[in-house]
Amino acid sequence: MRDAVIVEAVRTPIGKGRPNGSLAHVHPVELLAHTLRTLVERSGIDPALVDDVIGGTVDQVGKQAMNTTRYAVLSAGFPESVPATTVDRQCGSSQQAVHFAAQGVLSGAYDLVVACGVESMSRVPMWSNVPPGADPFGPGVAERYPEGLVPQGISAELIAAKWSLTRAQMDGFAVTSHRRAAAAREQGLFDAEVAPLDGVARDECVRPASTTEILAGLEPAYRDPVFAERFPQIDWNVTAGNASPINDGASAVLITSSETAARLGLRPLARLHSFAVTGSDPLLMLTGVIPATEKVLRRAGLHLADIDLFEVNEAFASVVLAWQQETGADLAKVNVHGGAIALGHPLGASGTRLTTTLVHAMRARGARYGLQTMCEAGGLANAMILESV
Repeated sequence: MRDAVIVEAVRTPIGKGRPNGSLAHVHPVELLAHTLRTLVERSGIDPALVDDVIGGTVDQVGKQAMNTTRYAVLSAGFPESVPATTVDRQCGSSQQAVHFAAQGVLSGAYDLVVACGVESMSRVPMWSNVPPGADPFGPGVAERYPEGLVPQGISAELIAAKWSLTRAQMDGFAVTSHRRAAAAREQGLFDAEVAPLDGVARDECVRPASTTEILAGLEPAYRDPVFAERFPQIDWNVTAGNASPINDGASAVLITSSETAARLGLRPLARLHSFAVTGSDPLLMLTGVIPATEKVLRRAGLHLADIDLFEVNEAFASVVLAWQQETGADLAKVNVHGGAIALGHPLGASGTRLTTTLVHAMRARGARYGLQTMCEAGGLANAMILESV
């Protein structure tokens, strides 16, 4: 019976998504190509053996248009015969790439495949693919949701209100993320996953000195009189400090079967155990991680107590804290090396970034099972379980 295993997992450092960010000078194709070259160098594989490269990118326009993954494959020096495609499941795009890649291996369609992702938010700002006046939803959605959908920041505020999350709770969670990321960095726990690029070797957004007192001084990021009138329950507690920043980065994992790994002399890092994807309320939008976690555990035949480590994308602190309230997960096991609030959230790269961090954290801590889940725009979520081998 075929399985699917990860044999290598790498990422770039994560830069600030600003014109002066540490990776803003790097074209997104080159960001992704760097991780592909690093996969080949660290694994020692012949890139001609790769059956497909599946990449995630959210804003597929401008410098991220025209199937970015294909051109990253060519820039990385892979043979022209290696195909590539670019997928979009919003913030979970590259986690979906992992699902597709592993499912291809399990089915026998692939023997060796790369799942990856990239986003250069300094060069291609969020919503660049939705020009002013454009309607990406269409009349059917407008009819179904006559009051209108909302931006993600408003969804994060609605989640905070629904689960009675205070500003202090969210700011405290953010500070913990920074402290964990700083500790992991100082202990060298990111060394195995980060591929330095152009002299940049450290994630740019980690703030070891962050405190709840400092974060308490930040103004609400999404306060709006129109939404305040529509949603009087909102207390306006989401700030730049308890939400993920805007970033540049890329990440990639190499997936194969145990049989092929043995034949090629590759060392499996983790087995891809189970997968789930789900839809949820597109107004709250970011709560899909709750049913996705339940669904993937059910499919795996496991219980929450069986999971040693969790990676839950920190798009906003309110998302992870609401997920924790509903699942009962121990926050001491969640994002143990810091999350997106500290490390950053380069949209299309974040799925395989989480996978990369989870794989290496599982090995460092001797964990058997790890669960990764991500909220996604439009009311979507991916979840998967990894098992150590």
